Amino acid sequence: MSMTISSPAGLSDEAITQTLIAGADAARTSTLGRFRTQLAVDNKFSSGFDPVTEADREAETRIREAIAARFPDHGIIGEEWDTKDTTTRFNWIIDPIDGTRAFISGVPVWGTLIGLTYQGKAIAGLMEQPFTGERWLAVGGRLEHTHNGARVPAAVSAVTRLSQARTSTTNPDMFTGPHLSAWTELNARALQVRYGLDCYAYCLLASGHIDLVVEAGLKDVDIAPLIPIIEAAGGIVTTWDGGRAEMGGTCIAAATEQLHEEAMRVLRDAMLE
Repeated sequence: MSMTISSPAGLSDEAITQTLIAGADAARTSTLGRFRTQLAVDNKFSSGFDPVTEADREAETRIREAIAARFPDHGIIGEEWDTKDTTTRFNWIIDPIDGTRAFISGVPVWGTLIGLTYQGKAIAGLMEQPFTGERWLAVGGRLEHTHNGARVPAAVSAVTRLSQARTSTTNPDMFTGPHLSAWTELNARALQVRYGLDCYAYCLLASGHIDLVVEAGLKDVDIAPLIPIIEAAGGIVTTWDGGRAEMGGTCIAAATEQLHEEAMRVLRDAMLE
């Protein structure tokens, strides 16, 4: 079941689309130009590893400039720089390189994420993987997937059972405590599990190649831009308790309502044991 949200009155789909594309265009030189080069990598955490590079910071700056040039009064929430507050109901959500670990390893499953929320709900989103030339763009409940500028059909699969589901999570280490027990049970029941795909997994779901993505510990910038893409493709994405996923946390995206319900049941029952 799709839960698409149309763009609010007073802000046209065309204006949103142009801004998303302008942001992606602005980021591309910073990201693609540095991909598979010997970059300096900083660690944002004193314990653990959360990498950031000059490409992340510069790309977000350029995306922010592209947004501010068109909507100077809108809020901006980004991965690398401080939040720009707004008195409007609009916030743009930016992760300039979702999957920096993949980026610094030369693996092309990272992507630039840009989304727009209205009153806290995601209404538009873009994911671009410039190395492969792919873009998923969802505005006004409609999804456009392109490869090197040519349109490619995109819709979720018809898989309804966990035993048939091609499943993904970025890293099993994100699950701890009851969430680890829940993931272990779901992993055992799924057809297969692929790791390390970051935002690319959600877009593969929107294109019918992956059926289920289950994650924990997400930030708003990790998931909000992807929600309109999944929903416009006919999929469903929520938190593990069935709520809206814009703020991140534990998130589950599924191709069909039946698959979503079964996965939710498995997760819930495992956490209660």
